[in-house]
Formats: sequence, C-alpha cells, structure tokens
Amino acid sequence: MLIALSGLPGTGKTSIARLLARRMPAVHVRIDTIEQALLRARVPVPIGAEGYVVAYGIASDNLRLGHHVIADCVNAMQVSRDAWEGIAHECQVAFLHVHLVCSDADEHRRRLSQRRADIEGHVLPGWEEVSALRFDPPPRGVLSIDTCACSAESAGELILRRLN
Repeated sequence: MLIALSGLPGTGKTSIARLLARRMPAVHVRIDTIEQALLRARVPVPIGAEGYVVAYGIASDNLRLGHHVIADCVNAMQVSRDAWEGIAHECQVAFLHVHLVCSDADEHRRRLSQRRADIEGHVLPGWEEVSALRFDPPPRGVLSIDTCACSAESAGELILRRLN
C-alpha cells in the first residue's frame, strides 16, 4: 500500500505520517529529509523536483520489498500526485491519496510560527511563504481531512478506517 499525504506546510503531514508508520507499520518517506540531505551534500543546483525523484525511487524499492509506504510531501502540483499514483500502479499496490488542510488561517499561521525544525539545518517556511504557494486543487474522490477539526490521532484513525 502507498499512502501519499499532501498539503501545505503546517497541516500535520509529518505528525500523521509518523503515527501511521508506527501503527501499520510502514516506511515513512519524507521530502524534507531528502531535500535537506541533498543540501548538506552540496548539490550544485537549487532543489526542486530532485527531492521528489529520489523519494519516488525510495518508495518504489520499499514497495517492491512488500513494505507499506507513506509519502510525506506538499505535493502542490497534480503532476507529483500523478507520479505517486503511477508508482503504486507500477508496483501493483493499492494507493490512497490524502489531502490535509488547516481551514482556519489564524490557526495555520499559529502552527507555522510555533513549529521547530527537527532536521538539522532545515529552515521552516513562514506564513508568507506558505500562503504564497501555488497549490493545484486536489482531484475529486481524494480523502480530504481538515486538521483544524481533528487531532493527528483522529486523522490517522480516519485514514486507517478508509484503508479497511
């Protein structure tokens, strides 16, 4: 099974991914970790799609080994969401796309201001950067969860129920 968590920074993707990874169990593939590793390795180009391409490879390897995989990334563009679905298809596993939102702008802003980086050297985006991100609307049929209305634990339960 491949679960792709999508949503703006500060919507709870990493908290939910970690919770699910422990409960299922599953491999947690986090774009922020990959991109920060590329920066530490002094990759000589601005990090763009490279982090996603590396994540696709890691996810594919683990799916082929029979592991569940949870992809934790913004997935702002439909092309990245399609790529995750394509990987699931290639690996012949089930796919679930979960779109996370924080519908209350004040709460979202508060979350962003109170977060602390848990990856060495990672600079977290602020409200101005996050609110300026272009985000393609999620397709119909995607499981959408408003994390203002529920805790990470409740969101995880919703996802696990959808899987069953």
